[in-house]
Amino acid sequence: MEIEQSAWSGDGDFTIRLLEVLQGIDEVAFLRVEDAPASRSGTGYNLLANEVYVTFATRPRIERQSWLGFIPRRRLADVPRMTLAELGARLGDISDIGEADYADEGMLQYLRTQRIVPPYQTKGYKLVELVRIYEAGGRAR
Repeated sequence: MEIEQSAWSGDGDFTIRLLEVLQGIDEVAFLRVEDAPASRSGTGYNLLANEVYVTFATRPRIERQSWLGFIPRRRLADVPRMTLAELGARLGDISDIGEADYADEGMLQYLRTQRIVPPYQTKGYKLVELVRIYEAGGRAR
């Protein structure tokens, strides 16, 4: 498994845990994680947005085609060993991750919040972590 994280700041406890789990899934061949431009902070809150792009391992499959409309032929094609929906179901079975808060055919989205109270301060802040998982090389959104 290869991980590209040069465009990621390394922030986000949930993102770190999610990457650990994704590394243990054999069908995932490549991960790219990066900070999303939606990250911002304001009075009393921090919004941390990360995007994870997943490439699945492939397996060969013989497909039948017709050439010129009537000549049958076979072609060897690589098909992914897992889909994004199957990945969402697998992540839903893990207690630390759980079901995606939003899912469609092109994306899984997780939203986690936690209250942070730094030492020696009377007022804390709310950390909102948004993680979106896309299939790399999928259709444009």
